[in-house]
Amino acid sequence: MLYKLKDLVRRARFSGECSGILRTAPVGLNAASRMVLLSQLQHKDVLLFMLAVKSFARQVKPRAVYVLDDGSLTSNDRAALGEHVPGLTFLDRAEFRSSACPRGGTWERLLAISALVRDHYVIQLDSDTLTVGAIDEVRACIERQTAFALGTWDRQKVETMRERCDTARKLLPQGHDHVQVVAEAHFDRLREFESLRYVRGCSGFAGFARGSFERSFVEAISEQMGSALGGRWAEWGSEQVMSNIVIANVPNAVVLPHPKYADCHKMKQGVTEFIHFIGACRFDGGNYARLGTELIATF
Repeated sequence: MLYKLKDLVRRARFSGECSGILRTAPVGLNAASRMVLLSQLQHKDVLLFMLAVKSFARQVKPRAVYVLDDGSLTSNDRAALGEHVPGLTFLDRAEFRSSACPRGGTWERLLAISALVRDHYVIQLDSDTLTVGAIDEVRACIERQTAFALGTWDRQKVETMRERCDTARKLLPQGHDHVQVVAEAHFDRLREFESLRYVRGCSGFAGFARGSFERSFVEAISEQMGSALGGRWAEWGSEQVMSNIVIANVPNAVVLPHPKYADCHKMKQGVTEFIHFIGACRFDGGNYARLGTELIATF
């Protein structure tokens, strides 16, 4: 209860400071672009999404923008979003469910990407992100049709699934029991374990090349992980594991350079150009609102 109240107060303060985004020009699209953006969105994050999509599109213009409604968007939300994002397409989360995958969290988002990727390069953009400078690496990935992951440490590379499995098994006795670690420690239960790769990235910002994977790949891995982990595979965070598996197994996939692309814990002034304001540090220190208002002043 105390956390929810604190979050409500912080969001209200943030909204007051960054409401200027609602007075800026609509997102600029590029009909010649081969890339589309997709975000899963809830009512309380509409203003954050405005900042995320407008700051990103100023650097790399998408062909189109899709929003996966988590079920909480109001008619006013949809009207405002449509005004600020020309041609915005809303997707119904219920249309992207599979009996082979958990429901809720961000699983429907990944299954929606599996549909869009048939015809487009798809970038998954979380609403709590800001693009504050040039992101040439992302543009290059789109041009080369290369998948990318948002990394979590410097000089990070895509690794073999065996390497990550061995690392995770060393963490379990130390009390690390988050579903991501537990899942990684059970990778050897996958039928194609020895030939698969993995990257411990963050699914809040990810690039999927056109035709890079199919829904059936996600469903097959999910069923095997569900058999290995039981109910734990339905926990929040399991989709991030699956997203990481998908990206790592796209030929020539890359990890974006860290800390040029980083979360708000690891961002470095003068270096970081793309920031993911994850919940643990989203409103701490006022950096999110400060950078947001600075960006708004330049639109």
